[in-house]
Amino acid sequence: MSVLLKAENVSRQFIIGDGSTVNALTGINLEVNSGQLVCLRGRSGSGKTTLINILGALDRPSGGNVYFEEKDITGLSPSECDKLRRYKMAFVFQSVALISTMTAYENVEFALRLAGVPLSERSARAKECLTRVGLEKRMYHRPGELSGGEQQRVAIARAVCHKPKIVFADEPTAALDTPTGLAVLKLFRDLVKDGDLTIVMTTHDPAMMELADVVYSLEDGVISSAQYNDIASGGGTDA
Repeated sequence: MSVLLKAENVSRQFIIGDGSTVNALTGINLEVNSGQLVCLRGRSGSGKTTLINILGALDRPSGGNVYFEEKDITGLSPSECDKLRRYKMAFVFQSVALISTMTAYENVEFALRLAGVPLSERSARAKECLTRVGLEKRMYHRPGELSGGEQQRVAIARAVCHKPKIVFADEPTAALDTPTGLAVLKLFRDLVKDGDLTIVMTTHDPAMMELADVVYSLEDGVISSAQYNDIASGGGTDA
C-alpha cells in the first residue's frame, strides 16, 4: 500500500479583524495511503475543514508542505491546482450543491463534460455511477424529488464519475439522520473496497468512525491522536 497524500508540519494562520493572528492548524503531520477511508474528526473549530481544504488544494498552508503522488503541491499555481482538482481529485460537501433544474443523470453527465470525458463515454459512465450508488431507478428525477440521502448519493456519483484518485468529503452526513448517514458511509466503504479510490472525510459523529481505516482526531488545530482500525477484524489501535 503506497502513500498517496502526505502533510508535513502543516500550519495555517488567519489574520482577524483586530489584526491579531489565529492559529487554525499547527504542526500537522499525516499520511493517507491509497485505498483507505480516512476520517478527520473534531468539534466545530478544531481545524478539520481548514485541513481538508489544504489537503485538497483549495487553500494553501502558511507553513509546511503537502505531497500528492510524491509531488509537492504546496507551490502549484492556481491553474495547476485547478487541473489537479479537475482530473485527480473530487469533493463532496455537506451542502450537496446539485443543479436543481437538472435530473440526477444530467448532474453527473455535466460533471463528466467539465472533466473532458468524450461524448461517446458520458452517458454509459453516468448511468454506471448512478447505478453503483443505488439510484438506477431514480436517475431521471430532479433533486427536489429526491430525499436527502438520495441527493447525497447523486453528489457522490458526480464526485467519482471521472475516476479521481481521491475524494474529499466535508461533513457529508451532517444534514442526514443517523441511519441515512451510516448508509452513505457504508457506500464510501464499498467504493474504497471495490475501486481504485481513496476517501478523506471530516466528521464530528462518533458513529461514523467504525468504518474508517484511520481516524485522526483534531483539537485546537493539532492532531491529538490517530486510531488505526482493522476493518476485517473490527479491532483498532491508537497512536
